[in-house]
Amino acid sequence: MKIDLDGILNSRRLAITRALSFVENSDDLDMALTDALFQHLGHAYRVGITGPPGAGKSSLADRMIEYWRSKDKRVAVISVDPTSPFTGGAILGDRVRMGQHYSDKGVFIRSMATRGSQGGLALRTQDAADVFDAAGFDIILYETVGVGQVELDVAQAADTTLVVLVPESGDDIQAMKAGLMEIADLFVINKADRQGANQAMVQIQSMLAMRHPEEGIWSPEVLKTNALNAEGTATLMERLEAHQQFLLEQGIFRQNFKDRIIAKIRNHIDQHVMDQFWTAEKTDVLNGSMAKDDAGRIIPGQIVKKLLQL
Repeated sequence: MKIDLDGILNSRRLAITRALSFVENSDDLDMALTDALFQHLGHAYRVGITGPPGAGKSSLADRMIEYWRSKDKRVAVISVDPTSPFTGGAILGDRVRMGQHYSDKGVFIRSMATRGSQGGLALRTQDAADVFDAAGFDIILYETVGVGQVELDVAQAADTTLVVLVPESGDDIQAMKAGLMEIADLFVINKADRQGANQAMVQIQSMLAMRHPEEGIWSPEVLKTNALNAEGTATLMERLEAHQQFLLEQGIFRQNFKDRIIAKIRNHIDQHVMDQFWTAEKTDVLNGSMAKDDAGRIIPGQIVKKLLQL
């Protein structure tokens, strides 16, 4: 498929849509699109929203879009949905909740299916974000599937990561000890009109107090919001802008861009090496070795050596 580079750079929606379809459906390792866009990347501010199902991530994202549009910022939204068991495509639930922005030419909403991705982000999300970056969007907003696991891919994709919880998220807060705590730049207790909001806030703040951030490292903050009536969203946007400014002043914004490119190169090389290594012969050797009746006689290390020597 030929990519309309001029159309992307001039932010023509048809060209962007076709490029996104190419990104989502391509199974090869062709980095031609990345190479074509590379000189036009590194300008968009990328924000990730993650958290458990029902935390109100989409409603909060809707408020954030409203704010950015009031500042005349162009916003691209990548909403990562569960894969439909029938079509393999995205279920699109979050796009329905953000429907008021479809007539706004300054907003582009795209759903992408997880298709088995182990984290909350679809496998091709980064490439899709690069298309939006090259097209001149100021903000790229990732909204992830609330899968309840440590979504390190969110932190790798975004400049700022929001972890959205609700007052009833006691178990989720405890689970943060497994790693979710490490990726958040801002914690948001949404639906803060419910009982337990202050307790959840104090619980997270107590956990953060146990950390000793180094100089030049952002200290995560805890905020309360109610996205349905916009309560607390002004403060949230103020702190988002503060974090963005911090990234720029510390040189982290540019380093994030470089790190994403390095990760993309490594991922492509890893996949290429795997594809080259696992020939039909080696696959047969592995399967044949494991097909022995006596599992106790299998020596994995010897199988590895044999495969590496083929």
